[in-house]
Amino acid sequence: MLNLFHIQIAMQHNYSSKLLEEAVEEFASLPGIGKKTALRLVLYLLRQEESVVEHFSSTLLKMKREIRHCRICHNISDNDVCSICSDPYRDHKIVCVVENIRDIISIENTQQYKGIYHVLGGIISPIDGIGPADLKIDSLIEKSNNNTINEVILALSTTMEGDTTNFYIYKKLQDTPVVVTTLARGVAIGDDLEFADEITLGRSILNRTKFEDTFGVRH
Repeated sequence: MLNLFHIQIAMQHNYSSKLLEEAVEEFASLPGIGKKTALRLVLYLLRQEESVVEHFSSTLLKMKREIRHCRICHNISDNDVCSICSDPYRDHKIVCVVENIRDIISIENTQQYKGIYHVLGGIISPIDGIGPADLKIDSLIEKSNNNTINEVILALSTTMEGDTTNFYIYKKLQDTPVVVTTLARGVAIGDDLEFADEITLGRSILNRTKFEDTFGVRH
């Protein structure tokens, strides 16, 4: 059995096994996982039955090989159309624009939003080399021009990059019949949606305002 002594020895990076060291390095390459946490995870898996580890690894491989992106909103999905876009009880005339799937999860957890989404896949960030052409903006504009939606809710992070992306999309939608709104400023400046509590985020959705009113923009 692996015990505290083995963990302490391994934590000194004097790995007795090259395979163990390589596994630790792989786990440590994940966001937010340090070497100590990686080692604990690897040693935990090492203690499990082989069938458990096989199921763990096969689940990851299956996710990587089979997961798709919804052809309507670009959300991560098991099918061509995600469960939100295929839900007939959602309001398909209201589209909430978000940066990534984590934002969808945060908003869905509030249980205050019944429309559908549009995932940009990022936000405009010149310092990171990300421009409008790198995001899923054109398909959003196309939806707006086709008169398939009535309202676009801009729900990006309240950062300089998020506000820049909001304004860019707003300008692109100015000549469409779509009403452009944004979350009420219950979400603190500089915060990502995933870090906002559910009550605050839910109220921000319900109390959303027209974009030009919130930011002082005029046609």
